Amino acid sequence: MSGLQQQEIELGDASKTDLRTQFAALCYRIKNDKLQFCIVTTRRSGRWIVPKGWPMDGQTPMDAAATEAYEEAGVRGKIHSRPIGVFSYNKTRPDDDLPCIAVVYPLRVKKVLRTWPEQKERERKWVSRKKAAAMVDDVELGDIILSFRPETA
Repeated sequence: MSGLQQQEIELGDASKTDLRTQFAALCYRIKNDKLQFCIVTTRRSGRWIVPKGWPMDGQTPMDAAATEAYEEAGVRGKIHSRPIGVFSYNKTRPDDDLPCIAVVYPLRVKKVLRTWPEQKERERKWVSRKKAAAMVDDVELGDIILSFRPETA
């Protein structure tokens, strides 16, 4: 299998765009009969987000999302093969902002690790559906969280 490559895409009558795609994991668990979501802070601004990252050579989009969940949140579990939504945002870079879309895959957490690659760079928190939706900056991501039903994932 050849490695996956991020491609530029065309939108409408624009010639080329800088729009990029990332893959995100909506990490969830059911604890004491209550649905909880795992959210993490960004490295720079400390905003609350779900784990997400760039396409990875040799990995499917869902596997890339699962890898980000491990690296950023220290969780492992069952990643679902069908995405549950897409949200758009601007990734802030030193010189400019890069428009991105994130394709969201649900991940049912089976293991919460004590140590993980980015634990010194991020905070991890388990919160209810309403709290998670309120804490994340992206309105579209909040809507995905509010409408998510684990029984249909």
